[in-house]
Amino acid sequence: MSASGTMATSTSNQSWREKVAIFRSQRSTQSRLLDGSLIMLVGSALVSILNFAYNVAVARLLGPAEFGHAALAITLLMLVSAITLSFQLVCAKLVARNDAVETKAAVYQTLLRRSWRIGLALGALLAIAAAPIARYLNLPSPWMIIVLAVGFAFYVPVGARRGGMQGMCSFRRLAGSYITEALLKFIAAVLLVEFGVGALGAIIAISLSVICAYFLPVPAELNTHTSLQLPASAGEAVQAIVFFVGQVIISNCDIVLVKHFFSAEIAGLYATRALVGRLVYFASWMVVSAMFPISAGAKPGERSKSILAVPIALVVTISGGFVALFTAFPHLVLRSVFGASFAGSGMDGILPLCAAMAGVYSLSVVLITYEMSRRIANTAWVQMAAALAIVAGIFLFHSTLTQVVLVQLVIMTALLAVVALALLARHARLHSVLQEAA
Repeated sequence: MSASGTMATSTSNQSWREKVAIFRSQRSTQSRLLDGSLIMLVGSALVSILNFAYNVAVARLLGPAEFGHAALAITLLMLVSAITLSFQLVCAKLVARNDAVETKAAVYQTLLRRSWRIGLALGALLAIAAAPIARYLNLPSPWMIIVLAVGFAFYVPVGARRGGMQGMCSFRRLAGSYITEALLKFIAAVLLVEFGVGALGAIIAISLSVICAYFLPVPAELNTHTSLQLPASAGEAVQAIVFFVGQVIISNCDIVLVKHFFSAEIAGLYATRALVGRLVYFASWMVVSAMFPISAGAKPGERSKSILAVPIALVVTISGGFVALFTAFPHLVLRSVFGASFAGSGMDGILPLCAAMAGVYSLSVVLITYEMSRRIANTAWVQMAAALAIVAGIFLFHSTLTQVVLVQLVIMTALLAVVALALLARHARLHSVLQEAA
């Protein structure tokens, strides 16, 4: 065989092997994405069921006024989750981005130390201000805030630990962390309330479940000893914080403000309707969770229409179904889920409005997260502006609960219009550039 023939055969074999390696790599990536998405979808469904069971059980055991106190505690924890989720997102990105185990461990350990500093400062600040906060929110005892402050101190580092799990693609561990927290909260709350501890017992259960979630093990590689000190990316941290702060304000500020402006019993009744309406958002968030990695993994311009069209169709279907159900049978739904004392009172009509508001916001979240996954814009700041507009709107218009919900619905509709128009405009510009290039 001639030298040229040998070289040709070697090149051909190398090309064939490279193609097989690339094919296996692509199959492996798709398989991990699909497996991870499926695990997170199942885990999210279980967590949503357990959280809803916690609310239903505590509401039935405590009654409207006492349930209002427990619902407020959950809402305050959700507000802090903006910091927790930001640590999780940044930690997951930076851990996944680095290949060396020592570097992954350094990123994780650095962010964990920073999260502890912020968590402890936040918990201490809340504990010091417990008395005035309790008076402002019409709580019967500052101890409710002090117990919650202990949970806050652990909740921020929990985000860094979960980010480490996510960055290592340890999805089973990550889903287990969420499920363990929700399950412990449910069991502890039922036991403590049954033993007569009241709303304080439901709040103790919240802090206890967060503390237990912190001690769940992370992948062993993240505990590798290292002397590296790595700075976190300020830009990514700011982007994540802006997105999650806006999200938690929109999802929770109404319950806090209603607790301040209305009586404890009315606030408790409103919380049940708001939480049922949030089912629309939680169901839609599962769709977004599955879309995000698939969209992020696609090449620019690749299958973008189908990636966006499918989740939008699913969210519209989910939202329409819930709104139709709550419009037709609001009294039956509230009576069946929470009991007779939570239905009626002339407040059943706000249930479909809460669901409609959550549905409109869910569509905005689909568009915002799609843009974040494709790195083509940063509309998180628009969401933040809408969140602040809701707070200002409720402060100005809160003569009735219907007015409170309508304020949110109008602002969420405006947010959807702005985000959708911005996306359409960017696609039109991109199409124009491609036509000129052709």
